[in-house]
Amino acid sequence: MNRIVLDTNVFLVSISSKSKLHWIFESLINGKFILCISTDILLEYAEIIENHMGTIASESALGVIQNLPNVEFVTNYFKFNLLKDEDDNKFVDCAIASNAQYIVSHDKDFNVLKDIDFTKIIVINTNNFELFFQ
Repeated sequence: MNRIVLDTNVFLVSISSKSKLHWIFESLINGKFILCISTDILLEYAEIIENHMGTIASESALGVIQNLPNVEFVTNYFKFNLLKDEDDNKFVDCAIASNAQYIVSHDKDFNVLKDIDFTKIIVINTNNFELFFQ
């Protein structure tokens, strides 16, 4: 099963059943992939979801992912600092620590990973990610 790290914006827009990306949240709930997550990522998810959707939505969404058997909590023992945006480094660190195959994001700051030899993490957008489920 594929090990995935979801960028906060991708996770945020996938929560609403009205979103065209809701299939990502449903696929997570249905165990189609392993979501790799660190404490830093979880805290960012909580903050951003609460800011955009409210406390109840944040608590509900996080409650779901914290109890799914296909969510792997990762401890990052090393900070690689591969990206210019320090906030995005948590996703790369988690992907490396969990041996994730993909980071799903539309953030172009992750493109620098293509030029780094020691990591084999592939950054894909939601359109390419959807191809796995068709």
